[in-house]
Amino acid sequence: MASDNIASARKPDYPIFDADNHFYETPEALTKYLPANRRDAVQFVEVDGRKKILFLGRIAEFIPNPTFERIGRPGAQEQYFKHGNPEGKSSRELVGPGIDCPPSLQNPADRLALMDEQGLDYALTLPTLVSLIEERMRENPDACHDVVHAFNEWMYEKWSFLYEDRIFATPVLNAGLVDRAVAELEWLVERGAKTILMRPAPAWGYRGPRSFALPEFDPLWELVQDTGTIVVLHVSDSGYDRYYNEWHGADVEMRSTSVESNPFKMATLFNHYPIQDMVTSLICHGTFWRFPKAKVLLVENGAGWVPGLLQHLDHVAEKAPQMYEMKPSETFMQNVWVQANHEDVLPPVIDAIGVDRIMFGSDYPHLEGLVEPLSYLDNIVDMPIEDQRKIMGGNMLGLLGLEVPATA
Repeated sequence: MASDNIASARKPDYPIFDADNHFYETPEALTKYLPANRRDAVQFVEVDGRKKILFLGRIAEFIPNPTFERIGRPGAQEQYFKHGNPEGKSSRELVGPGIDCPPSLQNPADRLALMDEQGLDYALTLPTLVSLIEERMRENPDACHDVVHAFNEWMYEKWSFLYEDRIFATPVLNAGLVDRAVAELEWLVERGAKTILMRPAPAWGYRGPRSFALPEFDPLWELVQDTGTIVVLHVSDSGYDRYYNEWHGADVEMRSTSVESNPFKMATLFNHYPIQDMVTSLICHGTFWRFPKAKVLLVENGAGWVPGLLQHLDHVAEKAPQMYEMKPSETFMQNVWVQANHEDVLPPVIDAIGVDRIMFGSDYPHLEGLVEPLSYLDNIVDMPIEDQRKIMGGNMLGLLGLEVPATA
């Protein structure tokens, strides 16, 4: 856990806003508020002495311990993501022994005390387990909406959606059935939600999958724009393993920590295809032209791919300018902000979109995150101090419409 001495020694004299912070759900998070007719939609079972989670009767292996009584050490894979794996260690060797889950990772009051120790003034705090839901319940859209709403009810009771004006706890929105998505967003906004978590993937309805950037979803985007709600597109299980498996001739579920899958799968995983496709859809399906004030924040998707994608989209647009209301890169700059990971090389990204669109995020307490969130400062120590202020907190405060302290 964090050291108060380390945090106080590193804490700058400006607000710090961690735009990628997580909690671990307790076992009742998905089940406590399930309606009676959905009691079998989510279940915990014991297999060979280990707890497993079932969605619609099928075991999900994505998260090895879905009850989170034991967890991997926060930041156990930090060096792996920063420097690679030159010794070819296994996942088990990289992660090391687990620990008991401390209260600070499951309770907001304890978390606030930990944030004080870590030198964090604010945090965009996201769930962990819910990244499983949509992919594993895609064939039953109504049941998926019911489970998501049950989770949001639990989250509101446990965390609220804005705890002590410092923890911006982010509920989930599934877009599969548009009317239900609109009703859910209304419910969330009425209870103070400032941000919503959405999966960067096609939304599954009764006609199958389709992008939630298509015009049929305009009622949802209209409400997003009118309420000023920030859509958080966080890396998730976007269903792309179904396509990777076709290439590899296999049928293997996505796993959260494995580095031993195969070179092809790892290469495609680190290409960030799901978020690139999602951004391409939001631009090319015209969502951002129809809703120019909608705000979208990309979280834990990396940032290194952004310059290349925008260059590619602008190049494509030159071939058929009559189909575009704005250059794709200008459209991106109108609607999108990017949380950059600790391993990202920032200068090319800043050259492409400017420093005002980039946010710091630690991914604490996940394995791939930072052991000490403020160590992110090491990545930007050579930048002008005003740019550091923006990345470490000012940009996120501004996006939320909160006061950004004047520079000295």
